[in-house]
Amino acid sequence: MSDDLKTVTDVLQAGRAYLERHGVPEPQMACELLLSCLLRCPRLELPARAKQSLLERHLDAMRRGLKRVAAGEPVQYVLGEWDFMGYTLKLDPRALIPRPETECLVETVLRCEPLWQRRQPAIVDVGTGTGCIVISLARRHPEALYMASDISAGALELARENARALGVAERIAFVQASDLAEFLEPEMIDAVVSNPPYVRTEDFEKLPPHIRHHEPRVALDGGPDGLGVTTTIIADASLALKPGGYIFLEIASDQAPAVTLKLEQAGFTGVSVTKDLAGRDRVVSAVLA
Repeated sequence: MSDDLKTVTDVLQAGRAYLERHGVPEPQMACELLLSCLLRCPRLELPARAKQSLLERHLDAMRRGLKRVAAGEPVQYVLGEWDFMGYTLKLDPRALIPRPETECLVETVLRCEPLWQRRQPAIVDVGTGTGCIVISLARRHPEALYMASDISAGALELARENARALGVAERIAFVQASDLAEFLEPEMIDAVVSNPPYVRTEDFEKLPPHIRHHEPRVALDGGPDGLGVTTTIIADASLALKPGGYIFLEIASDQAPAVTLKLEQAGFTGVSVTKDLAGRDRVVSAVLA
């Protein structure tokens, strides 16, 4: 991007062409996200600023950001923040990038009125990552009791940072653990919610490089059938949940039949499948008998 390109339009056009040459997916979107972050304005406001001249510090920062994205780094990590359920989360490679599909998971939990009618329901977010799920729930329902677990110490620290920034840190207990049995007694909680790793190992190797090389594999690779962690969560939840407790799981779009069978075999009833905005199976929920 040459020094004589000064306006918003100039920078977006040059940046898009640069990213296209490097094979970056959705180059226009990436440029708009970088520039709107630098200018501290909504992305949709950029057309109204088309002729605005940029300061040299903005141009320098844009060049640095474009180089990182062109080298394969996800634009979300370059930005260092990402929106989820209307909140802005700090984001870095310690945790998976929150996606719209997980908003579908949160919305499914929020719609479960019987859960929220309980007095101080105890809810556990397994594999919390950035904390996006548990923080969203705690912001909407501060009366509940929350725990968030993750196998990664780095992810837990990031989740704590986000919880502090969004004013809910005192409502959430963070636990480093690989499974629920490490920190929960039987029949102790009212709900388990999780976005577990559910990509099949062979499919992980086919993911785009910006995902495969930068996002934590432990948060994506669910083993040979994609259901290794999910199966463990179901088994643990069947012991940790009170009778009548709920489980909510994000899944791959072709996993609903297999997950439904596992839930029923573990003693869950009333299995329900929720589709995402693209019409694909995305969330499976059930009640412990």
